[in-house]
Amino acid sequence: MNKGYLDNLFDLANKVVLMTGATGQLGFEVCKAFEKAGSTVFATDKAINTKKVIDSKQVKYFEMDITDKASIIQGMDRVYAEYDHLDVLINNAGVSCFEPYEERPEESFDWVMDVNLKGTFLCIQAYANEIKEKKHDGSIINIGSIYGLISPDFRIYTDCKRMNSEVYGATKAAVIQMTRYFAVHLARYGIRVNSVSPGGIFNTESPQGEDFVENYSYRCPMGRMANCEEMIGGILYLASSAAGYTTGQNLVIDGGMSCW
Repeated sequence: MNKGYLDNLFDLANKVVLMTGATGQLGFEVCKAFEKAGSTVFATDKAINTKKVIDSKQVKYFEMDITDKASIIQGMDRVYAEYDHLDVLINNAGVSCFEPYEERPEESFDWVMDVNLKGTFLCIQAYANEIKEKKHDGSIINIGSIYGLISPDFRIYTDCKRMNSEVYGATKAAVIQMTRYFAVHLARYGIRVNSVSPGGIFNTESPQGEDFVENYSYRCPMGRMANCEEMIGGILYLASSAAGYTTGQNLVIDGGMSCW
């Protein structure tokens, strides 16, 4: 087998990556994967969770608030002060709220909209403006969700108070659509824009209820929830030259859940 062929096709060594939501459950695993692949990762979060920090010179942590345009621009400037290119932007930061929809306060709704939708837009806007000036190719990977495609089955939340919200699904559907929009508008600048929509990921640190896990697994064709590592391959593919003609796509990694 010619390992060199695959190494070249999926080569991510010396890539520069900016990651939002870097110290969350998925963000931590993605940063670790890019570091192992030889990339330099600028790992950002509104507040750095020190329990989710990778001890490596290739991973550089700093705080960045994606709901604040000035904070994003400062973050981009920090990257370009060290490198003349930013190869990959991963819009991973996201939040949700869990009150019953009948009791949803306006502040919760606005918070999810600001982070998931406006924050993603502001990061794309800042990155596009930088690339137009610096004139290099780039890749944007937005993290969507299967709940941007299907509605949660409320019947499975028997022992889990973290019932998925209408505003979370609405923002993730918007992120998927925004992926298509910017794929069209940014292609002329050499920027590919894609999204990855994970299915339900089992939380090893704060596990979902046993009944919920069993119910979700029964609803999923593959019979189980996902783990974070199973999202990595799709993200690395979209960041690599193997996906050089791939843009405007939403890669669904959900064990078949959205096939029903």
